[in-house]
Amino acid sequence: MKAHLFVLIVLVSGFSAGTVYGFINFITTEPFLDSAIELENRAMFESGEEKDGPEFRAEYDAYRYWQKSGMVLAGGIYGLAIGSLFGIVFAYSRNTLPGKHHVQKTLFLAALMWFTVFMIPFLKYPANPPTVGDPNTIVYRAILYLSFIAISGLGALAFYRLYKKLSKSKKILAFAGYALFISIAFVLMPQNPDKVLAPMDLVNGFRTMSATGVTIYWIVNAVILGALWQKLQARHKMQKELQ
Repeated sequence: MKAHLFVLIVLVSGFSAGTVYGFINFITTEPFLDSAIELENRAMFESGEEKDGPEFRAEYDAYRYWQKSGMVLAGGIYGLAIGSLFGIVFAYSRNTLPGKHHVQKTLFLAALMWFTVFMIPFLKYPANPPTVGDPNTIVYRAILYLSFIAISGLGALAFYRLYKKLSKSKKILAFAGYALFISIAFVLMPQNPDKVLAPMDLVNGFRTMSATGVTIYWIVNAVILGALWQKLQARHKMQKELQ
């Protein structure tokens, strides 16, 4: 496949899946964000830090409108970033992935990447609404989360390379090795330093919707990328036969 076509389908699939992700977040997670922010507002009113009134509400509503209006675009940008990584990994590994159709291959790879770079870190450091947690620990919490993503992702890559080198009867050792490796990392990584004081139904609802949105993103990205790749490959094959 020509480089410009590869770049095009990776960007199209990533951005398309990202806009779907942003729209889903707008529908499913925004109500939880509104509730979490309102809890923070009430705490500020009670402490005297802010005064509830028309001026505060006008400024707050304008800020939230700005946030919500950019959510779909932000999802598209997120989709471009993750989709680019997904496309590069697929380009290098597609010949070793199971499945006859490229959609089957992309779905298999998406499941692996979803599990290693999202679900495992998510289980260790589940998402919280932005207003939940100490603002002074935001950087530390981000470092923990991103570090665990890197540990899980690079660990999966290392054991995948081991998997390719092992004989068929011993390939199970690569899966067992990764399971042991990530279990040790899961235990050794520090806990989230903040206690969750918000109502757990709010927090759990936000976490569930966040995980659902990311999962749908990976599925949509895989289906679009696989379908476009399959179509271009079939077109290229037909052109070669006609020559």
